[in-house]
Formats: sequence, structure tokens, C-alpha cells
Amino acid sequence: MKITRFYTLLAALLLMGGWEMQAQQVKVEASETIELMSIMARTAGFREYHMDMAGKYTEETEAWFTTFESHPAVTYMQSLKSRYGISYDAVASMSLHIETDGNIVSLIDATTLEKRWKSVNLDSCMMYINQFYTDTRFHEFFMQHEDFYNEGIRTFEDNVMPYFHQDWYARFYGMAPEETFRVIIGFTNGGNCYGPSRQLPGQGKEVFAICGYYLDQETGKAFENSVSIASILIHEFNHSFVNPRLDEEANKALLDSIGEDLYALTKQLMNWQAYKNATTVLNESIVRAAVIIYMEENGFTAEQVEAEMYDQLGRGFHWMPELVSALKEYTHHRDIYPTLNDFYPKIAKTLGTYVVNEHQRIDEALGR
Repeated sequence: MKITRFYTLLAALLLMGGWEMQAQQVKVEASETIELMSIMARTAGFREYHMDMAGKYTEETEAWFTTFESHPAVTYMQSLKSRYGISYDAVASMSLHIETDGNIVSLIDATTLEKRWKSVNLDSCMMYINQFYTDTRFHEFFMQHEDFYNEGIRTFEDNVMPYFHQDWYARFYGMAPEETFRVIIGFTNGGNCYGPSRQLPGQGKEVFAICGYYLDQETGKAFENSVSIASILIHEFNHSFVNPRLDEEANKALLDSIGEDLYALTKQLMNWQAYKNATTVLNESIVRAAVIIYMEENGFTAEQVEAEMYDQLGRGFHWMPELVSALKEYTHHRDIYPTLNDFYPKIAKTLGTYVVNEHQRIDEALGR
């Protein structure tokens, strides 16, 4: 069976900033374990996995699994959500840390599982996952949809991947990626996309963009809005460069209090998007600004770039114009800032100034 297909983005060595990097092959895939965990979550009523936007596939999923809504594994999934907050990307993370041979689901390794799984008894968890896998004849369901998955992969490759230029990341961030990039289509995910990672024993780190699958309401076709989907793909891979920067003590010291202020200013909107702490808001801010720079530098139209900016403003990232302007200063002065990490003091200054000005504006309106 050919579920995994390879999309070769680069075929030669890239010369960037004085060093060479071997080009990677970015894989576009369907995954049985992604579908397994997503459908378990859907059957358990997780709203983020119950968007039901895949047409006939949604109908066939409902017909196959609806009789298992009271299954012990489904009840167990509901308890994981209520007790530990297992939902959204935590479900996707488990998908990447298990494997199946068509008969048994096995835990590969738990070292890099998303932190919400830390307190979960994984032996019990695997027992329930296997029970669901066996009782629902999940492998049979997955194999029956082989042609559907492969057609989705081909459509994604044709419509979305031409917008993805992997070499940009090393140029922009001033460092070669140490991770392997992989793309998985989440056929049960609807409009939701996730960017989990894993590092299995003896292997390098892998960074995933799990892109949701949905049909355009007007045309009934998948991945019709290819620019919007491409921006999500571009977004997810930026995280592998951005997130580690805030783990560095110097950057944390610069940005921690600023991040708390930004989160407080838009807490309701951020919580609605499942961004529930200052670190997440900071990383999301920088990633989203980087996406706009990417779009400007890779042939997107002015209208598409503008639409992306307004989308971010609508999502509560009101400081996006200031942050994008700052990143343009970075791109124009790479002799001073060889890597984005060197520019973090300027990022802190830009966001700190925004926070001060915003509080002043609020105080003036309240007559304080």
C-alpha cells in the first residue's frame, strides 16, 4: 500500500551564510495513528475533532464508529480530557509516539510526549487504545480508505506544496534546521492544524505540520484555498526555529514580563484559541510575523499579504504591524544581526514599547 508519498523540495546542497546544509525531502503523508487518535477523540465528542468537514469521509466515519460512543476506550478518552486536559495537539502528540502493525498498537517512546500526558498511566492508556483499535476493526476502516488518502495527498502536493520553500528558513533565521520536516494530513481534523514534534531514541528530532482536511463549501474540493493552507504550513515549521529561543535564559529575562502584559491585554481572545500563557503568545506572535515576512519574500501578492495581516489583527495580535516592521529591520541589517536570536533584544524593545503605549492609551480613555 502506498500511503506515504515524497515531495522533493530541494535536490542539491544549499549554501547559506557560509555553511552548507544537505537538503531534506519533505514527506506528505497519511497516518493510521493520526486517524486512530483523531477518530477516538471525535467519537468521544471532542469538539475540535468534530468539525466534520470532510464530506463523504465524515459520513463514513460516523456510520462506522457511532455505535462505539459508549465503548470503554471512548469513556476513557473523555476522562483524559476532563482530568488532564488531553485535547487538541496533545491528541496529535500521542499519535506520533505510537505505531501499529495492523494488529497491535504499541507505544514507541514517551520521552517527547506533550506534557499533558505526564501524569497519565500509559500502560492503561495503551490498553484502551488497543481495545478501540481491535473492537472497531480500525485497520480495516483505514485500509478501505487508501485511495481517498492518496488522492488527498496528491491534491495537497499539487495545490499547497508549491508555496513551501524550505531554504527560506535557514536564510531567515541564520541557522540550518537540525530537525526533519514532515507533513501529515489529518483527515478528521477539519480546519485545525497542529505542529507537534518528537525525538525517538537514537534518532534526530522530527517536526510535523499536521494539516487539517476539509472541503471548500462552494466547490466541494479539498485544499481549494491553497494560499490559506500554505500559510498554516509555513507557520507550523516556523515554530521549530522560534520556540527554542524562549527556552534560553537571556531571552526569557528580556520577554517574560512583556509576554504577561500582551497576554493580559488579549486574554479572552487568546484563551479562545487555546493560547493560555505568555510564552505561547510570544512564540505565536513571532511566528505569525515571520509568516508575513515569508509571504512578502516568496511571491505572494500584496492582497494576500494584507489579508494575512488583517487575519492576525482579528485574532488579537494587535501588535503585529509593529512586530513585522521590526523583523523587516532585521532582514535589512543581517550584517548586524546574523541570526534572529541576535535580534531578540530589539523584539523585546518593540513589544515593550507597544505595551507601554497601549496602557497609556487605556489610561487616557479612563481618565487616569
